[in-house]
Amino acid sequence: MSKSHDSARGDLQTALKNATELLTHDARLAQEQALEILKVYPDTMKARRILAAALRLQKLPEKALDTLKPMLAEFRDSPDFLHEIAQCYGAVGRGDDAVHALRRATDLDPGHALAWQSLGHQLKVAGNEEGSRQAFEQHFKLSTQHPELVEAVELLRDGKLGKAERIVRDLLKEYPLDVSAMRVLADIGLKMGQLKDACHLLERCLELAPDFHAARHSYAMVLVRQQKAEAALREAEILLAQEPNNPNFLTLKGSILVRIGDHEQALDIYERVLENYPNQARAQMSYGHTLKTVGRLAESIEAYRKCIRLSPEVGEAYWSLANLKTFSFDEEDIEHMRDQVTAEGGDADDQAHLAFALGKALEDRGEYDESFKFYRRGNAIRRIEHRHNPKVNVLEAVRQVRTLDKGFFEQREGWGCDAPDPIFIVGLPRAGSTLLEQILASHSKVEGTSELQDIIAISREIAGKCRENPSGKYPENLVQLTAERFRELGESYLRTTRIQRGDSPFFIDKMPNNFRHIGLIHLILPNSKIIDARRHPMGCCFSGFKQLFANGQTFTYDLQHIGKYYRDYVRLMDHWDAVLPGRVHRVQYEEMVADTETQIRALLDYCGLEFEEQCLRFYETERAVRTPSSEQVRKPIYTDAMEQWRNFEEHLDPLKDALGAEVRQRYSVEP
Repeated sequence: MSKSHDSARGDLQTALKNATELLTHDARLAQEQALEILKVYPDTMKARRILAAALRLQKLPEKALDTLKPMLAEFRDSPDFLHEIAQCYGAVGRGDDAVHALRRATDLDPGHALAWQSLGHQLKVAGNEEGSRQAFEQHFKLSTQHPELVEAVELLRDGKLGKAERIVRDLLKEYPLDVSAMRVLADIGLKMGQLKDACHLLERCLELAPDFHAARHSYAMVLVRQQKAEAALREAEILLAQEPNNPNFLTLKGSILVRIGDHEQALDIYERVLENYPNQARAQMSYGHTLKTVGRLAESIEAYRKCIRLSPEVGEAYWSLANLKTFSFDEEDIEHMRDQVTAEGGDADDQAHLAFALGKALEDRGEYDESFKFYRRGNAIRRIEHRHNPKVNVLEAVRQVRTLDKGFFEQREGWGCDAPDPIFIVGLPRAGSTLLEQILASHSKVEGTSELQDIIAISREIAGKCRENPSGKYPENLVQLTAERFRELGESYLRTTRIQRGDSPFFIDKMPNNFRHIGLIHLILPNSKIIDARRHPMGCCFSGFKQLFANGQTFTYDLQHIGKYYRDYVRLMDHWDAVLPGRVHRVQYEEMVADTETQIRALLDYCGLEFEEQCLRFYETERAVRTPSSEQVRKPIYTDAMEQWRNFEEHLDPLKDALGAEVRQRYSVEP
């Protein structure tokens, strides 16, 4: 071979290497480099692959596909070529072709880690959850040098978190820069609720490996759970900059947009994904949720129906229909649900959703005994993985009462941020908080947001919760904080909630669990308004028992637990009334139903708002509503739901006992 030939080959390899490196940070320059190579070496397959990848990264997947198609017959046995054309197929919505090409690539080269990863993405968006999991696991096995890390992932999948954690921590002691181990440990931390630890691990992981997409996806999810939606959105955009048409990255962005209230843009994303992947059951369900939130009821029902047709075993789709509260299942629907219920086995989440949906369907038909059996079944399934300890609630309430007495507040009068913007609605779920929010959000000066996590996040920060001290030191640490610190925390709350709000002078935070933090709210935002949405204990507790909450509210999965929780709630609210008299405005749901105008006028007066007629016609107000009561508050107030618990009264003795004599006497509940 001549020296000139060797030199030319060396120049080609150098040019290809440069073009490949350009792909990671400047796709346009990579395209130019690939075109220059092809001018001199027109038959270079790798240059054409680089050109196609550059076009795909510039959101020109059709042109990328046109570049590769003429070469398909010649290179149908090249795993690298098949991987690239599969990515182009996926980008233009030809998911079946993408899966076919990727399966051939992995058959030809079972060690092609990137092809396995791409196959995992394609199968996931196609609704093949098991196939996707297996593909991702194969990618992981090929990507790590440590078999013990594969074992840890299997343990994590099986819920054996302690064993998995020990393996990964031992591995990181020996290999402290192993990013795969960091990501697995972060996933374990996420499962354990150690969000701060998981966040630090993933940040370090991405410092070392910025193109580690799986880690960045996990990081975005951690940020979402930390209520850092803006930061999570930035991470999703980074992923999409690398793979603009990756449907899983698109749905990640869609879910974050829903969190921050940008439902229209989220709908655009789901519609884009479903145009290319109409058979993606989970995407249909997410689309249905968002349609429901913005009030497009008929379309949301059709999306849920499509999900069921595609994957009848997906219980959440049935529950989503039931959760509309205004939807009625027909006989065929009920039989389909019964067919999916198993005596044992099956996915726990699907089975729980099916049970709650059947409970609602049978209740609507007046078959109360069988309905209760399914409600009880659904709650029993949820209790297995969603534990609740009533003693913890009692202890937390006692700590609030002991620490935050009247003298404590008198010494700190006038502290905090003086902004009057927030209106907090607290109480128990299913007590009418969404109705109050809809009424207030119908006022020209008030905006509804959602159940914001920011106060809870501040309480955790003050508590200093960690693995060594899971209960933290809250509210005791409040004693140590200065006036300046309380002001800073109030300003921080306004800053972190900014993304959820528009330009209205006032906004609503309707996180019900904030009743535990009324002392904190008063200290950091003394001019805010606090409204206690309260409902008769039997109606409230049973309504909670038959509601499957997406997350949290673990006390609702047992009649005794929810009864004790209501009792603790009343006692703590009595404490706030005693030490901060007049600070909280209480709205009894039954009184709101009986004399709506009087109650609305009193509510507006407490908030310092002039009466507006639109607040009486709250059901005409068009706005996004994410809670289970979304469809109910789009109709005038009705009384049907108040006494529904009496249809199940013979099953509710454990609830009555748990409420205790004091609450039963206060609300005239017969034992």
